[in-house]
Amino acid sequence: MTQDVAMRSEAGAEPFGLDELRLAGRNRGSLPEALRYDVTPVGLHYLLIHFDVPYVDPASWRLSVGGNVERPVELGLDKLRALPAATIPVTLECAGNGRALLEPRPVSQPWLEEAFGNAEWTGTPLRGVLERAGLRPDTAELVFTGADRGVQDGVAHSYARSLTVQEALREEVMLVYAMNGRPLEPQHGAPVRLLVPGWYGMASVKWLTDIEAVTEPFDGYQQQIAYRYQDDPDDTPGEPVSRMRPRSLMVPPGVPDFQTRGRFVSAGPVELTGRAWSGAGPVQRVEVAIDGRWQDATMHEVLGDYAWRGWSLRWDATPGRHELRCRATDAAGETQPLEPHWNVQGMGNNAAQRLPVLVE
Repeated sequence: MTQDVAMRSEAGAEPFGLDELRLAGRNRGSLPEALRYDVTPVGLHYLLIHFDVPYVDPASWRLSVGGNVERPVELGLDKLRALPAATIPVTLECAGNGRALLEPRPVSQPWLEEAFGNAEWTGTPLRGVLERAGLRPDTAELVFTGADRGVQDGVAHSYARSLTVQEALREEVMLVYAMNGRPLEPQHGAPVRLLVPGWYGMASVKWLTDIEAVTEPFDGYQQQIAYRYQDDPDDTPGEPVSRMRPRSLMVPPGVPDFQTRGRFVSAGPVELTGRAWSGAGPVQRVEVAIDGRWQDATMHEVLGDYAWRGWSLRWDATPGRHELRCRATDAAGETQPLEPHWNVQGMGNNAAQRLPVLVE
């Protein structure tokens, strides 16, 4: 195979610091070729672990539901599993996906475009548990706290996020205890995690231990400081990160260059395939560009309201160097931008994918 200048490493790129390398070693991305699976195998699903994976004994685990409720509730795992259950396919994506592609690069978990996964989650609707507790009329939000604890920007806290009552009562928001037909693994939030379909992954609190009904908006670190869209450091507090922006990713065709992951493809017919998703529901359209010329891909069946959707396009590959791109348009009419919009925390970068290919 002939090496091509487009395949060479970016020697002038800003080096990653040791802190970022430590984070990258702890937090696992999926693989682009894993997009071939309708349901992402557990071992290929992305992971983001803010602090440590806590050790939680399923036999002694308890979920406490309290605060501004009529009847505080405490459930063990057996009682939770005895409640009405459902299994739904849901795509999760980290809000920082694409951060490492921004210039200058915000220093945090250095995701490229690999922070995704589509799993089948089993659990019980959160709404049923909240109805047992009886939310009082003046409840504003529900605060969800996990067992993981640490320090971020000098602030010691347990990981916690909140949802408005309206969001929390959505039928598809669940307390889940199984993933792809087997009990949650420790790194995925065992024994129970929250699942908030349509939202970036930070909302689906892992290792869940407490749900508290509150009458004022929650001001915890992960809600009011982290996960904000800020155009500059003085843009305080910025806009909160919530639902996933539309994104499409392509299964890399051909074979890779080891160092750069650029692709080598044989000339002739090539079936380009990929997946697309959005927090607004099933993606309605995917376009693919070959050297800047856009055309519509064929959309595959809808797997679920909050699951990714497959697409495909035939390409008659001609010898030479090419750039492939893809972009999604969701049910709300939002289309991926061609260029990223920089922000302080590197959140929500859903710029259309670029994939260099050398056809031989």
